Amino acid sequence: MPYAELNGLKLYYEEFGRGDTVLFLHSHFSRGLLAFSGQILPFSGHYRCLFPDFRGHGRTICDDLTWNSRIVADDMALFLDKLGIEKAHLIGYSCGAYVGCYMASKYPDKVKSLVTIGGAAHARPEGASDMLPENLIKAGATDFIEDMKVRHYEAHRGDWQTYLRNTVADWQQHPDLTDDEWQKIKCPAFFINGENDPFGTVEELQEKVPSASVYKVMGGGHRPHFVGEQIDDVNARILDFLADLKGHIQN
Repeated sequence: MPYAELNGLKLYYEEFGRGDTVLFLHSHFSRGLLAFSGQILPFSGHYRCLFPDFRGHGRTICDDLTWNSRIVADDMALFLDKLGIEKAHLIGYSCGAYVGCYMASKYPDKVKSLVTIGGAAHARPEGASDMLPENLIKAGATDFIEDMKVRHYEAHRGDWQTYLRNTVADWQQHPDLTDDEWQKIKCPAFFINGENDPFGTVEELQEKVPSASVYKVMGGGHRPHFVGEQIDDVNARILDFLADLKGHIQN
């Protein structure tokens, strides 16, 4: 089980494949491999694929339980440095999409390209408070609570309430890129959202990054890359996007 030591953070990650590096950035409530289980085999045959657990999540260990998407973006930049990776392609889902945007804006020299799935141009706090511990208990969401206890135990060391409060706060506040930060995203970008995604649209993202390619998944929701959703379509389009970039570089 590989770990990377980053300034007091013991970051857990999984690695598959060889080639140019693709850094997969997971969503709220999830972990590296869980958020991208349907991408491991299709992508690792072509790329070196990294699936880290963010600060506060999964098997990553840190004394300070405080985190947000901007802090995670800084962690991911350090993670690439630790592994000696100068530049990587980023694929971010939901919260990971926000992390990817922060990285592409703040660390442009580290980002070859940016793909977001279920991303957004601004925060949508509606519904976030339903995930606060007291509200989950009141709603009788025992299965979800037990899942959060087990899935992130190494990270929160049993303090699942603090984990959920941090997650809710991040959901309510992010993404919050300024117009200047959006304008600093110069790398090739590909934004993907389902047509029924309640958390973001490709139109709002392309308005922020006009040079980006976009794809609206018809019939899709927030997670069209999941098994049982529009996974084959989404995987093929991302792989084509990356292959086109590689072809342009070689030419």
